[in-house]
Amino acid sequence: MIPRWRLPQGAPGQRIGLYGGTFNPPHAAHRLVADIALRRLGLDRVWWLVTPGNPLKDQDGLPSVAERMALTQAVARGPRHHVSGLETDIGARFTCETVAWLQRRFPHMHFVLVIGADSFVTLHRWRRWRDIMRRVPVAVIDRPGSTLAAAASVAARSFAAARVPEPAARALALRRPPAWTLLHGPRSGLSSTAIRAGRRTPP
Repeated sequence: MIPRWRLPQGAPGQRIGLYGGTFNPPHAAHRLVADIALRRLGLDRVWWLVTPGNPLKDQDGLPSVAERMALTQAVARGPRHHVSGLETDIGARFTCETVAWLQRRFPHMHFVLVIGADSFVTLHRWRRWRDIMRRVPVAVIDRPGSTLAAAASVAARSFAAARVPEPAARALALRRPPAWTLLHGPRSGLSSTAIRAGRRTPP
């Protein structure tokens, strides 16, 4: 049993954005995605879910969840942002497991999966990705270099009939899945990969 104080904060009926990632390290572009989701989707909160590790990426040298949570807390400041290590607590390795657990635990909340357009391009490589699309609405936030690729991705083409126009995105959390939208707005070229590479560059 997970202590209540370790569970993300929210209340029945609220619209909650699920924003997962390794956040290694977290940066201003992550915050921009979360803020766009809050504003454009009419969310009450964004839960930043700091994952144990991305199964599709090299985890060699990945800092601990506790270290990455501490850094993420500094980026995700504000009462509508909540940083959680929930996936470690429940032993989830894949997004499909996390979403299923949260929907069982909080049946009266309206969840939206928030992902960057670059992640949506490779969504078809995620474990049980079709089940994810059929289980929870998905908000895809535009990222530099991924606009066209996201719109033409395997997931976009497979669920073309479920795409919600941007002007209707505010009601996405209340829609019955499958339902997804691609949101455009301010973009940042920052990336965790580039930041890590810069740290490794000799002076």
